[in-house]
Amino acid sequence: MLQLLLGNIIALIASILMVISSSLKDRKKIIYVQTIQILFYTISDLILGGYTGAIINAISLVRNILSYKEKLTTPWKATIIILSVLLSLYFNNLGFLGLLPIISTVTFTLFMNVKSTIKLKLLIIFTMVLWLIYDIAIKSYTSAAFDFFSAIANIVTLIQIKVKNRY
Repeated sequence: MLQLLLGNIIALIASILMVISSSLKDRKKIIYVQTIQILFYTISDLILGGYTGAIINAISLVRNILSYKEKLTTPWKATIIILSVLLSLYFNNLGFLGLLPIISTVTFTLFMNVKSTIKLKLLIIFTMVLWLIYDIAIKSYTSAAFDFFSAIANIVTLIQIKVKNRY
């Protein structure tokens, strides 16, 4: 029970950072805040026994740092994807549900260098849905709730950007 509580408290901190990143409109700021968020999610997933999530998040830290510095080249993307897939498949303890973080990170890694904030927001929404399902499976209920709310916040921000661009 203590493990479940501690994992969800750490996930709550990460989730708050996720919501903050969802309200940002600058790509570099989004990546920066998400990097800190990912660190907390890595710790939470380890505590809750979500090993594929922890592996994916740990590797995603490197990916985000490279992206922030605009050094996420195709060879780095390939390395990150290969490491993510191999390590996650090896340590997967949740069957199909354990594959969701892999799908999420591969998709995000392939497309995160988009220069368009709108496309980045759409990418975040897609990956949040995958993490929502995974977080429910590992009993990271605070993460699951915030995955949902983050997707909604990103949708709202997308609408705001679209409205602003019309005028």
